[in-house]
Amino acid sequence: MSSTLNINGRLFDLSRPCVMGILNATPDSFYAGSRTQTEQAIIERVHQIIDEGGAMIDVGAYSTRPGASEVSEEEEMKRMRFALQIINSELSTLHTSLPISIDTFRPSVARMTVEEFGAHIINDVSEGSDEMFRMVSRLGVPYILMSVQPDLRQTLLAFSQKVQHLRDLGQKDIILDPGFGFGKTLEQNFQLMNEMEKLLVFDLPLLVGISRKSMIFKTLNCTPAEALNGTTVLNTISLMKGASILRVHDVKAAAECITLTQFP
Repeated sequence: MSSTLNINGRLFDLSRPCVMGILNATPDSFYAGSRTQTEQAIIERVHQIIDEGGAMIDVGAYSTRPGASEVSEEEEMKRMRFALQIINSELSTLHTSLPISIDTFRPSVARMTVEEFGAHIINDVSEGSDEMFRMVSRLGVPYILMSVQPDLRQTLLAFSQKVQHLRDLGQKDIILDPGFGFGKTLEQNFQLMNEMEKLLVFDLPLLVGISRKSMIFKTLNCTPAEALNGTTVLNTISLMKGASILRVHDVKAAAECITLTQFP
């Protein structure tokens, strides 16, 4: 599997899995504990991600939970600018460099965050469009391609076509996200996880984002706030099936999963 990403000319090593900490600059993300809207809350979340072992920060300004309010492009950009200015300033103060991933489906937002704030990765929360593919290829940043397909066969087919399209456009670094919770029933989510190692056929890093999602709390008949243990179990399974990046709310728990599955 490809084990490095080009982050602004610096090679980021993925030979050992890493944790991507979620920072949501939104008022309505499905997990209330991830909402960071004030300057102080954003600063505290940056420190928490670093202190608990996170290697990347994923910034979102548009909630994708079912039933979430529509957010205009202008509002998403406003939220992103507010958060990224604080994040970059705090990382500079700490003399720390962490790759910043941008959670968006809008090519215009991707462009703004890279050109104005030096964002390093685009995490597309749709299944990708030609416009977004052309944008990330032009920007020259790693791209996370997510699947909304319901099963392994269709996921493999969609990834095959889209990866080739991205390659034809000159895109270098591609990360694959099976898209747990997107376009899948509860049963389909678990079936895809059971077969996830077959996605390694693309020789590309896999990102798994199942943190406190409905496939956990609906199965366990609990709330998102009570879904940490279930998240930890599925993160561990994901690592054993080849995940390179865990996108999570709870960084410390995910980092411990990596430590235990990678020992010695």
